[in-house]
Order: sequence, then C-alpha cells, then structure tokens
Amino acid sequence: MTKTEQKIANYVKNANDLGLGLSEDLITKVTKGLGPSIHNKDAETVSCSDQSELDRVKTNFLQKKLGLDSGDFDSAIKEVCEKMGSSNRNKYRALFYALLAQKFNKESIYS
Repeated sequence: MTKTEQKIANYVKNANDLGLGLSEDLITKVTKGLGPSIHNKDAETVSCSDQSELDRVKTNFLQKKLGLDSGDFDSAIKEVCEKMGSSNRNKYRALFYALLAQKFNKESIYS
C-alpha cells in the first residue's frame, strides 16, 4: 500500500467515524487532487480558528478550483467546521474540500 493509499484509507475511516456521508470515490479524487500537500502535517489539515487560512480556502478552493463566483462562502465553511466537530483537531483538508464540493454540488469537478 502506497503512502497516498494509506492516507485515503485514513480519511475514509475518519469520514465514517464522523458520519460525514462522503463516498470513498470522492475522498480518493479530492485527495489525489491535493497532490503531495497531504504528506505535510500542517498542509494536510484546515484550522477553523485561523481566519487567513479560511480566506485561502475561499479564494483558492471555492473560487479558483470550484469556479464559484458568489455564494455564502463564510456560512458554508462554518457549517463544514461544525460538521467536522469543534473538538476534532484533525480536520483533514481532503475531507473539508470534499464536504464543500458536495455542499455546492460541484463533485463533478473531480470526475
């Protein structure tokens, strides 16, 4: 099993444990789309308490990657933060992005 496959297996388990309702296929595609950043401990997770990081999620993921130009991005990000749990210290970026793609019906970006 490669390191990426191990990460995917970990993310799928984490998503199931949290009851996120994400498909293994979507998690796999989002993880592969993130490339080598998943192997960097800091880049692998999203900090919901860091406003500059949340701003980067809006700009780099929602606007650039998903191609969204309008929407209530702040409330969507807040909803994902809450869904992943405030006590959860490992808000994995792959799961975070998969939930946002699902929320905005943009899973097709990864097909």
